[in-house]
Amino acid sequence: MRPRIALTSGEPAGIGPDLCVALARLALQEDLGCEVVCLVDPLLFAERAGESGAAAQAPGRFIIEPLPVSAPVVAGRLDPRNAHYVLALLDSAIDGCRNGRFAAMVTAPVQKSVINDAGIAFTGHTEYLAAACGVARPVMMLACETLRVALVTTHLPLAAVPAAITPAAVEETLRILDADLRRHHHIARPRIAVCGLNPHAGEGGHLGREEIDIIAPAIARARAAGVDCHGPLPADTAFLPRLIEGCDAVLAMYHDQGLPVLKYAGFGRAVNVTLGLPFLRTSVDHGTALDLAGTGRADAGSLEEALRLATRLALQAS
Repeated sequence: MRPRIALTSGEPAGIGPDLCVALARLALQEDLGCEVVCLVDPLLFAERAGESGAAAQAPGRFIIEPLPVSAPVVAGRLDPRNAHYVLALLDSAIDGCRNGRFAAMVTAPVQKSVINDAGIAFTGHTEYLAAACGVARPVMMLACETLRVALVTTHLPLAAVPAAITPAAVEETLRILDADLRRHHHIARPRIAVCGLNPHAGEGGHLGREEIDIIAPAIARARAAGVDCHGPLPADTAFLPRLIEGCDAVLAMYHDQGLPVLKYAGFGRAVNVTLGLPFLRTSVDHGTALDLAGTGRADAGSLEEALRLATRLALQAS
């Protein structure tokens, strides 16, 4: 059976609707192996399709599930009045995944700042999905053809990171990463390299003791539980080809420790995967690109890869 995938169109003033139009046109040209249910305002979708004509729905391949925006949309111009619309898209996809209507969800980018400007506390997709599902520790992983990078902490100010690196956080993240690589990616025994927090992985305690007191003990406990992990490694050398060629994933301590390397290796084709949820969720590796919204110049490559990965994993799970 063809998996039915929910596609949320994201921030309406950004490139999300443009990318959805691009996927609709792609679905008309080739069989993507799934049925895409795009959650979007249909008038917004038609507007972004432009003078070339609205991308036609294709039953069994691509259909639109209409959800109206709260306020008129101007491409590139954020409006806090549409924050609830953005969250309604997510809520509908979450409900569909949890009740079995959807096999997975794929998300176009949202703008965190405008949701917060609307008075709604919002850290990011990962945290919102986890809270909706009652998941205490979601794990963000980005993947491209040559590399997978997961994170212990996600959208935190850098000053808040050290306090969030706890023994439980590192060990639980390792266990979740190991379990999801086995369950969804069918890797029999995932091999995980673990970065330290400090320069030179703490230089034996002279540049910080987190590696000695927190990270190394957590790795030891995870190994005792059957997780094939090693470290902590200095982050400035952990991504050397000779070190990661034998690894299935790298665990970084914070957002900008691991993701710049991943995005250098595969930006525009990388996929954001949320681990630890009761359903599959993939997303793009970029933001809302307000300057490109409505111009026809947005590159749908990452969203296409996110859809293809969600479809492949859903088929493997069926």
